[in-house]
Amino acid sequence: MNKKLFGTDGVRGVANKHPMTTEVAMQLGRAAAYVFKHEDRRSRIVIGKDTRLSGYMIENALAAGICSMGVDVLLVGPLPTPGIAFITASMRADAGVVISASHNPYQDNGIKFFARDGFKLPDDLELKIENLLYSEQVDSLRPTAEEVGKAFRVEDAIGRYIVFLKNTFPRELDLSGLKIVLDCAHGAAYRVAPAVMEELGAQVFAYGVNPDGTNINAGCGSTCPEVISKAVLEHGADLGIALDGDADRCIFVDEHGNEVDGDHLMAICGIDMLKRGVLKQNTVVATVMSNMGLDIALNKAGGKVIKTDVGDRYVVEEMRRNGYCFGGEQSGQIVFLEHNTTGDGIISALQILAILQKSGKSLSELASVMQSLPQVLVNVRVRERLDLDQLPEVRDMIEAVERRLGETGRVLIRYSGTEPLMRIMLEGRDQDEINGMANQIAELVQSTIGEGPES
Repeated sequence: MNKKLFGTDGVRGVANKHPMTTEVAMQLGRAAAYVFKHEDRRSRIVIGKDTRLSGYMIENALAAGICSMGVDVLLVGPLPTPGIAFITASMRADAGVVISASHNPYQDNGIKFFARDGFKLPDDLELKIENLLYSEQVDSLRPTAEEVGKAFRVEDAIGRYIVFLKNTFPRELDLSGLKIVLDCAHGAAYRVAPAVMEELGAQVFAYGVNPDGTNINAGCGSTCPEVISKAVLEHGADLGIALDGDADRCIFVDEHGNEVDGDHLMAICGIDMLKRGVLKQNTVVATVMSNMGLDIALNKAGGKVIKTDVGDRYVVEEMRRNGYCFGGEQSGQIVFLEHNTTGDGIISALQILAILQKSGKSLSELASVMQSLPQVLVNVRVRERLDLDQLPEVRDMIEAVERRLGETGRVLIRYSGTEPLMRIMLEGRDQDEINGMANQIAELVQSTIGEGPES
């Protein structure tokens, strides 16, 4: 099953260049409307977005395509991706669409879909939408007169989502006494996240809350934790929280300004859930990118970790398939199925803050439950994505490195699902050694299929 448009997290690319054009967006809207439309009643699809300048044109194109198929559109404006999932399910809409390129720069944009239940679409349904688009099967279907769709604006979407988020925080607790640095990346959570934290009683130092259409993720947010690290020390704050552009992931820094990544956050929450007896099957679902230190920490506490392919959608699919309730990614995209259907950076932050308040410990104390093994990740921008079998020199070098590391480390090579990058990840006992090995592999990849190195 080879998809042409959809990657690991929807359709993504440079805005106004294929595939992120208004033409493709309109056709995607038509195809999605065809898939989700009910003949026995009026159907509705939710559309939300982040703060990118290009969001306006893509939103209008999607809405036009959906309405042209006789399906109504509910417009919620800038709202976190998990907020769209929540609104879609709570309003009993037939599907939801998010216009966002997540942590990518503002020049990029993306389109991803949620089903009626708020979960991301499986591969086969994305492929069905793709095939409809390329086959032009829906082009002949043109409702007319009163049968065309209407567009409505949902004015209270932000308020609904804020109430929902606050209800995931234990009622017996609040955030009074906490000084929190919060970086919203000039993205979709710029209004929601500060409101939630302040309403729960925290003193909030807000950064990244002045979007202008071009500054989303620009030197801020979860990909630049040094911003909150510096701010925590300047303000004498208890911790810092950084969200990405669509707020489906979060990264923390502790009171000393040290980064606490998604693996450590999963270790903190997973062990707490184990102690409370609410971690189903005593299992945390992570991806192959997660540090082996997470496995060690959970095993020590009496739990276990199972691994999936990269992408929160695959984490969620594994959770639903086997009855697990908690999982996520090293990047900070963490899923609490008891609360939401997808990764939610604000919910993740609230769960960590609840543990902090209940325990009376600092974040650095909580994070000490896991010790990361030395790890390095090198990205190489590539001009084409070839299987390793088509790159025998690269394959041979990887095998040689694996033999050298033995059972004390591992090598993971994968292409990004959202960018033209090969990701080269190594773990081992010695940081300098794995750094050298990773750079050797990267240099060889660069000389064969590379466009230019990127770290």
